[in-house]
Amino acid sequence: MDQTNGGRYIGDLLDQLPYAIEAPFNASHRQHDPTYLFDTHVDLLREIYTWADGRDERCLFWLKGQAGTGKSAIARTIARRYFEQGHLGASFFFSRGGGDVGYAGKFVTSVAWQLASSVPSLGKYICDALTEHHDIADQSLGCQWNQLILRPLSMLDGDNRPSCIVVIDALGECDGDDNIMIILQLLAQARSLQKVRLRIFLTSRPELLIQYGFTMNLDAERQVFILHNISPSIVDRDISIYLEHELRAIGQDNKQEPGWPGAERIRRLVNIASGMFIWASTACRFICEGQSTEERLCLLLEDGDAPANLEERLHGLYTTVLRSSVPPSSMEQEKQRFYGMLRQILRSIVVLSSPLSVKSLSEQLHTTKYQVNQTLKCLHVILEIPKDENPAPLPPPFISRLSP
Repeated sequence: MDQTNGGRYIGDLLDQLPYAIEAPFNASHRQHDPTYLFDTHVDLLREIYTWADGRDERCLFWLKGQAGTGKSAIARTIARRYFEQGHLGASFFFSRGGGDVGYAGKFVTSVAWQLASSVPSLGKYICDALTEHHDIADQSLGCQWNQLILRPLSMLDGDNRPSCIVVIDALGECDGDDNIMIILQLLAQARSLQKVRLRIFLTSRPELLIQYGFTMNLDAERQVFILHNISPSIVDRDISIYLEHELRAIGQDNKQEPGWPGAERIRRLVNIASGMFIWASTACRFICEGQSTEERLCLLLEDGDAPANLEERLHGLYTTVLRSSVPPSSMEQEKQRFYGMLRQILRSIVVLSSPLSVKSLSEQLHTTKYQVNQTLKCLHVILEIPKDENPAPLPPPFISRLSP
């Protein structure tokens, strides 16, 4: 079999694997998601890169942190770096209620598909497993992991081979505690590999279940970094750098005066963000998408003056986003009609805990697709509306605000 036909044969076999297209860090619906800028989180990134590139025997790095502290942005930064170097084996970004990326069913097969694509010499061994086990997609996650991941990796020649990096983000958003525990058990088996240095970078909130899973399976095999324990002054500095960079670009695009919005207002925004990267990134999107960047900036500064805890800060930002989505010139009846439709759509997304197409939403709410699309426009700051018209899952703090 020549190389061309061989490649086509491997491709045909891999196409049989169930694959979560929204799982990789560079999936189309993530293209606007933030990564960290140069000169931010320097010490943390250096520690991660040293672990990934070195001979550290610990096969897993667990980055844990509270909601909104920037774990996913760091995961994307890590994934992009090793993707550009050609050393990223696979990435899987979980998202609660996100369809295929909201549960474990396609986790192993998606990782295997990416490994076969990113490490060409691995593709043959994975395809051999597919040929030998035609029903592998219907087998348990443990069987899939052994046949599609561990066994093929163990057959590679590891001499002078760089680390193979796998990035897993937001494990706690995988549906089902049992599935989370199973995944942790599978990851623990990476230590059995002798020839290949498999490095697994994983993020999650500091949930007791995941802590327990690590203690039972990976206590000596992991390196841990607690993101929310970083000095607040360092976090504020990084958020300040991010805001300066983003707002400078927004100001230039909107013909603002050089130096806009000014150091003092940047300082106030940093103070309002209260260490939450998610607040800063959402605020920048909100300012960018308005007709008047100055007016939207002033809205955030005004609303942020009131004392509030972290959750209230986020709720306040989301409320500002929604209120600003209706033109001030709208009649009161138009405003109430819009807010009523918005509430129905949001509650449908929350109650069903999975993305719905615009068509499905319109049928469920007995309205038109046009009306749903018009209402969803205001949510672009909070969630991504991909081309398939399935609204992405809402941020957890936003969901908690709406949940009954």
